[in-house]
Amino acid sequence: MFRKTGLVGSSLIDLDIKGDDRGFFARVFCDDEFRRADLPLNIAQINTTWSARAGTLRGMHYQLEPAAEIKVVRCIRGSIWDCILDLRPNSKTFGKWFGEVLSAQNRRMMYVPKGCAHGLMTLTDDVEIIYLMGAAYSPSHERGVRWNDPYFAIAWPNEPIELSVKDAAWPSFDPVFHGIETFRNLATEELGSDG
Repeated sequence: MFRKTGLVGSSLIDLDIKGDDRGFFARVFCDDEFRRADLPLNIAQINTTWSARAGTLRGMHYQLEPAAEIKVVRCIRGSIWDCILDLRPNSKTFGKWFGEVLSAQNRRMMYVPKGCAHGLMTLTDDVEIIYLMGAAYSPSHERGVRWNDPYFAIAWPNEPIELSVKDAAWPSFDPVFHGIETFRNLATEELGSDG
């Protein structure tokens, strides 16, 4: 089941679980279902992340065009607060963010469209996340928004306990450095009348 988040082109995805006394079956990805929901994804790679401690913050990451990426994020062990930040200048939700708890128990997934930064904070110890990625990693196109940039004022659930040097060093929001002009047409081209 696909549910809009309030950010243009992003969705929460709840699995359609078929279960009995043995357990359950659910399809995590079906190209036809994603396309019918207007959420295209050509999977270029599948990544996983493991974090040892609650309070680990990763983000806010994205890639510039032409390597901009779609992500579908699922927490398969533990619990996270997952966050999307819209950086598409033509989007009616530019500069807005959305956060949601994803956990191994709720099995919920988050669809992150191109032109949005993504980050997360672990809510428990021993957390593993899997990402379906619409583009391969490209170091020369990598960018990040500082997790506590006052321009966006993301309301994280807690102060981070663990944060990489790289994530702590992202500069304050600057449209030129952050390359948002490369996203100018994403909201209109990919999202039709929503952008």
